[in-house]
Amino acid sequence: MTTLDPDGIGPGVPPSGTGCVECDASGGWWFHLRRCARCGHVGCCDDSPAKHATAHHRATGHPLIRSFEPGEGWFWNFETSELYESGPDLAPPLSRPADQPSPGPAGRVPANWAQTLR
Repeated sequence: MTTLDPDGIGPGVPPSGTGCVECDASGGWWFHLRRCARCGHVGCCDDSPAKHATAHHRATGHPLIRSFEPGEGWFWNFETSELYESGPDLAPPLSRPADQPSPGPAGRVPANWAQTLR
């Protein structure tokens, strides 16, 4: 496994919130959450209907995301398609609140959510 390049990381930048920024603004929902390692933007994963984390990468060029799920600390590099099991510490919080469901958020997930995933 290769070493994670710290150039794409803003370790002191806190996450943008506890859920996907765009889904929260539009009343949408997500399956899992990802955090931009450079600017802290929290977006939904590619298994989510809107894929906002990847859209953020495409719009900004920020190369690295970190899982924003409780108990997960892996990073993904969009530019090299490399997975890193760990990396540098980021500003807290490191995940969505443990009492927030996945998929989430509570009250916005459709009953047939599993059928809507890719």
